[in-house]
Amino acid sequence: MTDATGRTGARAAAALLATIAAILIALNPVVAQTARQDSATLPDAEWTAIKTIIVEQRTALKSGDGDTAFAFASPGIRAQFGTPANFLRMVRESYAALVTARYTEFLEGAVIEGVVIQPLRLIAPDDTVLVALYTMERQRDGRWRIAGCTLAPSTVRAA
Repeated sequence: MTDATGRTGARAAAALLATIAAILIALNPVVAQTARQDSATLPDAEWTAIKTIIVEQRTALKSGDGDTAFAFASPGIRAQFGTPANFLRMVRESYAALVTARYTEFLEGAVIEGVVIQPLRLIAPDDTVLVALYTMERQRDGRWRIAGCTLAPSTVRAA
């Protein structure tokens, strides 16, 4: 796949990821502070754990299991929404693409200025392409939780 400028899909996604991550950091210094990592990269096992959390949360969202989906959110997100029902309602109203996507594909994650970002390409039933940029937060017990998600349009088009 290529974007409107002729860049490959991976290259365009990386450029989009860097731009969105910079915006997320600028708009949410609390997330930037809590997601700090000791190094600029993570081992493959950590990326696998992050992807597993995202897949499991999406599975719970698709089945309407608010309790399970809510459990994958960071403490800050849980405090913000208060209950699984509130969280599920917010996802259905503002992040429906996470539930309705006909195809998903993880893109290469990145640690940008200490913020762990895992992008997920979403292709909607109408072939609209979005990128979900998940901000991840490692908990004191070592587990990963989702600290935020931003849906960004993609310049890549589904075939």
